[in-house]
Amino acid sequence: MIAQTRETFWTISPTGKAAFYFLAAAAILVFAVGVYERFQRYARAKEDPFPRLDDLPGRVVDAAGTVLSNRKQFDRDRYAGVMHAFILWGFLTLLIGTTILGFDIDVYRTVMGTSFFEGEFYLAYSLVMDAMGLLFVVGVGMAIYRRYGERDGRLWGKHTSLEDDAFVWTLFVLGVGGYVLEGLRIRATGFPEFETVSFVGYFVGMVVQAVGIDAAGAESLYWWGWWSHSLIAFGFVAFVPYAKPFHMISSFANVVVSDDKAGARLPSVPADLDADTGAESIDSFTWSETLDQDACTKCGRCSSVCPANASGRDLDPRDVILDLKSYREDLDAGGEEIDIVADGGESVIDAGTMESCLSCMACMDACPVDIEHLTSFTKMNRQLVDTGQVNSEMQDVYQDVMQKGNTFGDPNRKRGDWSDDLDFEVTDAREEEVDYLWYVGDYPSFDDRNKKVARALARVFEAADVSFGILFDDEKYDGNDIRRTGEEFLYLELAGHHVESFEECEFDQIVCTDPHSFNTIKNEYPELDFAEFADDPVMPFDYDEEWNADGEIGVFHWTQVVSDLVDAGRLDLSGANLDYTVTYHDPCHLGRYNGEYEAPRSLIEATGCELHEMPRSRDDSFCCGGGGGGLWMEFDDEPKPSEERLREGVEDTAAAGEIEKFVVACPMCTTMFEDGRKTGGFEDDLEIVDVAELLEEALDSQGELASVGADDGTTAASAD
Repeated sequence: MIAQTRETFWTISPTGKAAFYFLAAAAILVFAVGVYERFQRYARAKEDPFPRLDDLPGRVVDAAGTVLSNRKQFDRDRYAGVMHAFILWGFLTLLIGTTILGFDIDVYRTVMGTSFFEGEFYLAYSLVMDAMGLLFVVGVGMAIYRRYGERDGRLWGKHTSLEDDAFVWTLFVLGVGGYVLEGLRIRATGFPEFETVSFVGYFVGMVVQAVGIDAAGAESLYWWGWWSHSLIAFGFVAFVPYAKPFHMISSFANVVVSDDKAGARLPSVPADLDADTGAESIDSFTWSETLDQDACTKCGRCSSVCPANASGRDLDPRDVILDLKSYREDLDAGGEEIDIVADGGESVIDAGTMESCLSCMACMDACPVDIEHLTSFTKMNRQLVDTGQVNSEMQDVYQDVMQKGNTFGDPNRKRGDWSDDLDFEVTDAREEEVDYLWYVGDYPSFDDRNKKVARALARVFEAADVSFGILFDDEKYDGNDIRRTGEEFLYLELAGHHVESFEECEFDQIVCTDPHSFNTIKNEYPELDFAEFADDPVMPFDYDEEWNADGEIGVFHWTQVVSDLVDAGRLDLSGANLDYTVTYHDPCHLGRYNGEYEAPRSLIEATGCELHEMPRSRDDSFCCGGGGGGLWMEFDDEPKPSEERLREGVEDTAAAGEIEKFVVACPMCTTMFEDGRKTGGFEDDLEIVDVAELLEEALDSQGELASVGADDGTTAASAD
């Protein structure tokens, strides 16, 4: 009876076998040296301010789940998800299979004097390897078709190079070559019946026979094919640390060390003004930021979702990360040092590129390997601030905040004037204990359109019999967006002022109108070490502790609070039926930044409105264009992000032209969309309305606001 197995080194002489082991050792040595040099580079980089290696076993398990499930590859692109899953699972199976075979030959046979690579094990092994290898080849074929057949635009860019071609074609040659070798062997050995489990190889063997190659010819070709396949495999192994294949290691490592709060919280800067707080050189970047650069696979997912890129601005998130990587590698090879970022002259990144970023985090959400673009972008923005190369419009905003405490440049004593038109007194939280300290924010306080939203929300709170108060002129701008444009020390002044104000008030929780305020007070104020700056005469605060580090004080967006009030029966919306057909825009700072998607939707539905989702919603939402300083800077966008988003609401939702109201939950979004409604020609198509305004109207229709109506008999909802 013929043994159910195969000879691993069939047709290979003892000398050839020795040469094989020598070349294998050389390839592994080159691989190991390359990986060591990569990680040495990370070790020399700056320390990261956030813990990246805590609970390492748990991180590895979570990362393995993310990578093996391919869930991020499936996001927004099912074809790419299937393609990558086939390649990954096939590659890992082939790698494991090769490792098992090597263990049998070099360890088990040496120790035990026999082999387990036979019989049922061999048959099962052959079946699995053939099946998963086929998935691998199909996946690589899909990648080749998308790259060269469809010529998918996001796969091509300034950093596309021959290494990309070499990578994909090497994988294809290795995958197909393995089946050709198997087919030649099966043909040369007379088609053993048990080899039918190797169904792909058996089919290839039949093709070899059909084209007229006899057993002797197949055996001769096998020798040449075996060595060709081995040499290509050794070359690939040695090639891994020095080019694109390294992402197979760096991408997994990047997912392992990722920060769950990246973007929502930014690294603080040291009190030492002489310290490197920006991007003075490539060595200013931390080891995790350097790893980000190596983890980039050039897939272009970040580029395809970037609203600045879609509007024609000079920003491609992928190119920024890869530009930094290329510059670092050029320096390591002895290249000339230039500025990392500058406004004019020679630099790695142009100032205009960084000014274009909207800090929406769409790039980070889309990235399958958890690259934290915003952290590196903010570092470069800080460099522009440190060197006085800031956009003039942003300089004006900084000046207004420094002198007046708000981004409008109005006297801050007028901050509470929006409440004058209410028919009840808003409590001064500095003088009276309240349940909710309401941080109103700049736009609801000073912008006429958003004052209506503030009054609507105040009436909703009053109808729910909520104990709330505001800081009046002790409230200043929260600092979220100027921090993301690089103004760190002004941000610290604002944060220090606010935590001192909070400490002087008696309240249980903080509620914010603006998701931007909500984000920074919730995620970033607790991260600041105020003690490091308390003795600085420039800083206008004496607070020297960490604020709310244990999260004892709850910080909420108002939709979360009101949604709970509705659930608790504090607001009767059971019979409300506004009968509007609406769509809802997820604000970046509420959605992607903080994962809140349901509260606004539950409130919209509670009013009786018929809600239709836009194709890009929840974590895929498209930015309004106001974040990261976009609200204050002028760009020649074509189209503006707000215009594109409104077009999507009008044309691409299931209800299409039936949409009556475009619902938002962010004052900045209101401002941007009101502008886009005019410039984009949507004034006759829909109305921009905040969730609070819908609630106000719904409660008024129920008679819930009667007790707070105006003295002239009109309702509070119609008083505006």
